[in-house]
Amino acid sequence: MTVTSTEPKVAVSPNDRPTWTGRFRARAVGTFPPEKLLPDRQPTYVASWIYIFGALTLAAFGVVLLSGAVLAIEGPAWWHNSSVGLYFNSAHLWGTELFFFFMVIHLWGKFFMAAWRGRRRATWITGVLAFAISIATAFTGYLSQQNFDSEWIGTQAKDGINATGAGAFWNVLNFGQMLLWHVLLLPLIVAVVIGVHVLQVRRHGVVPPFATSRAVAAAPAIAGPAAGDTGFGEDKPAVGGDGFDLDAGVAGDTILATSDPGALGDAASNTESATTATQEGGATP
Repeated sequence: MTVTSTEPKVAVSPNDRPTWTGRFRARAVGTFPPEKLLPDRQPTYVASWIYIFGALTLAAFGVVLLSGAVLAIEGPAWWHNSSVGLYFNSAHLWGTELFFFFMVIHLWGKFFMAAWRGRRRATWITGVLAFAISIATAFTGYLSQQNFDSEWIGTQAKDGINATGAGAFWNVLNFGQMLLWHVLLLPLIVAVVIGVHVLQVRRHGVVPPFATSRAVAAAPAIAGPAAGDTGFGEDKPAVGGDGFDLDAGVAGDTILATSDPGALGDAASNTESATTATQEGGATP
């Protein structure tokens, strides 16, 4: 039985040029394919606690946005005369405290892991920018409390900001200006920068720790994905003579297919023993 298609065939002229929407879609799919944008698996080292603080920072940021949106409905003075307003103001405050706590740990953890390895410089830069802009956002929040604390902060900060020249267009004693910066401009910028940061993480993958990268590079016999196909990260460039490239973040992602946690350590130990024997002039087994 032969099945024929009833769909009309559209003739494509060789002179037809792709539209800007088609080019944009092709570029977006090429840069962020579905398996990278929404991966269904991650390397085993992501189970380490240091990788949790990025997700915790995002969760705290969500609490800050939701509680701030509720406060914006009734106004900044609502929490002074309402127990419900006081509750949402407290949730907003503690959400901000946790946001910075998790972000600082996340930032320092990635600093000591050299998270800019493997063409991840944009990921690192956007993370630092998000932290810096968040400080300004929190500062304008303190100025919007409508109490003596905010007045004291504003009067003390006025002279310092004026000394930098920024006071000509950024008046910390102007409550309306500070409130709009806090509830609209700065949160929007922080959200955009964090969004770009997350997309960069999806594009290049999670940076592997140094120890894992060295162990995997020293154990090529361990079964893993095909070369250049790690399932979530990026294609791996050639490694140097020592089997590990600090700038490229080599082979850290291939630990994904390792089912025996002790295999990496055994392979690394065997390789180290073989190297020592070679240096002493003995034959490598």
